[in-house]
Amino acid sequence: MTYCLGILLPTGLVFASDSRSNAGVDQIATVRKMAIIDRPGDRLITILSAGNLATTQWVVATLREAAGLGYDRRDVHAARTMLDVAEIVGETLRYVVERDRKYVDPYGDPSGSFIVGGQIRGEAPRLFQIYSAGNFVEASDRLPFVQIGETKYGKPILDRALTLSSTLDEAAKLALLSFDATIRSNLSVSPPIDLLRYATDSFCTDNLQTFAENHSYWQQIRQDYGAGLSALVTALPPPPPNTQAN
Repeated sequence: MTYCLGILLPTGLVFASDSRSNAGVDQIATVRKMAIIDRPGDRLITILSAGNLATTQWVVATLREAAGLGYDRRDVHAARTMLDVAEIVGETLRYVVERDRKYVDPYGDPSGSFIVGGQIRGEAPRLFQIYSAGNFVEASDRLPFVQIGETKYGKPILDRALTLSSTLDEAAKLALLSFDATIRSNLSVSPPIDLLRYATDSFCTDNLQTFAENHSYWQQIRQDYGAGLSALVTALPPPPPNTQAN
């Protein structure tokens, strides 16, 4: 299992992914779940993946190799819009799953899912969640974030605190706290955490960072949030007395 998150704001995008991959209790690996395919000054495409590792890695590797070839229908550098990119990723996922299913089914689930987002010059940044069937939904001002993998623990803080007026830095902090909540409740999600803050029209990855377990900022934000939450609970008034008691 894994956890990946994408956030769409008027000022840009925030992406975050963990690095845990499980193939059993004694087969735990650290694998990057964030892939970036870019062409400086023209487009930046970020792909986050969850599910069967062989399936998702094949999809990403295929897209990387096809990028810039011109003649390949999976060439994301030839895509006119991010919608076209989402369609390419979905079609590639369907192809891999259909090709491998009869071989993988006896051993496990061959499916995968993706978050795909970024910007192509001439349009605003866009963000998509691609399901195992290859179909997808697009984030909007009413649905400003999408998640894949182990999503339930990290969702409440985003529902409560993320707004369209949040800055990229604020959204990045909420993303990390969303991962903190998930890691505390689920052993299948673990650092290192890859975090990208993408500012609209920048077409660069200057704000791409990796937070290992011992990273000072990762430790600080977890400790400060825990202490602040405890202090807030202490400051809240207790429930009122039961005036109906006999």
